[in-house]
Amino acid sequence: MENAITLFLGWLQVEKGYSPHTITAYGRDLREFAGKLTVSRPGPTAPEQVAGDDIHTFIQSLHGDSAATVARKLSSLRSFFRFLQRRQGLTADPLAGVSAPKIRQGIPVFLTVDEAFALMEAPGRQDAAMRRDRAVLELLYSTGARVSELVSRNVADLDFAAAILRIKGKGGKERLSPVGLPALEASRAWLPERAAIVAESRAAGRPVAENALFLNRRGGRLTVRSVERLVRFYSERAGIIQMVTPHALRHSFATHLLEMGADLRTVQELLGHASLSTTGRYTHLNVDHLSKVYDQAHPLAQRPKTAGHSSVKNEGL
Repeated sequence: MENAITLFLGWLQVEKGYSPHTITAYGRDLREFAGKLTVSRPGPTAPEQVAGDDIHTFIQSLHGDSAATVARKLSSLRSFFRFLQRRQGLTADPLAGVSAPKIRQGIPVFLTVDEAFALMEAPGRQDAAMRRDRAVLELLYSTGARVSELVSRNVADLDFAAAILRIKGKGGKERLSPVGLPALEASRAWLPERAAIVAESRAAGRPVAENALFLNRRGGRLTVRSVERLVRFYSERAGIIQMVTPHALRHSFATHLLEMGADLRTVQELLGHASLSTTGRYTHLNVDHLSKVYDQAHPLAQRPKTAGHSSVKNEGL
């Protein structure tokens, strides 16, 4: 089983262009299944020996996991066995007839426009770290980029003249995202500070991420975890009550565009979604927003249901 898993993960990397994080997740799911399979039937097990009963036993062992986690693990197994069918001549699919649990789609957390503006202003401009953090926040909100996409960007990916950020998304797919003026100005203010960090790190003999757009104070590329921490820190400084993550800025980007009249296809392209249905969940947020505006603005939207109001005589009508 391990040889087949290694072959599959190599295919994901070389031919599908998946990120290391995604490949690691696939490997973890598949090796968990293989480990539990070994417990239930001692001795090495080849993929062609796996049957539907083994899949059901595995699902039962996941009773403490959420529906989303179970669905993800089944998706990993399904991709693995389909790969073996196409590339290794596996004849039987042990997942045939096995359906994933239904996942209740939660409403994405997003900021109001006022909260987003307050968050952008929170870092200030006193030092290099604050100027960097402001540029990070502005670009996340301006482009709707995933945090992993942003920290992997290089200086050359940000075109100031064209106001465009080149983003490499899932599966290695590239997209061009427009960048607003505040994000461009914040990024431009950060670049001299970045150059100073590069020079200082070189002088100290430390390794430097020469091309990275965002650096930590020691000259290394800024990490996803660091961005998560700075978003949480500045959201608390801005007085935002709810827990704010970098992904909440992506949700805010999409929601605010739709509220201002952007069409769903455009938002899909800007977010880098492969399927329109993925973007479609933001329409629920937009409908909720419109309903609230309607309730607040329409004179009869929240009219009281009283006998006096409903018993208006219609004589002569």
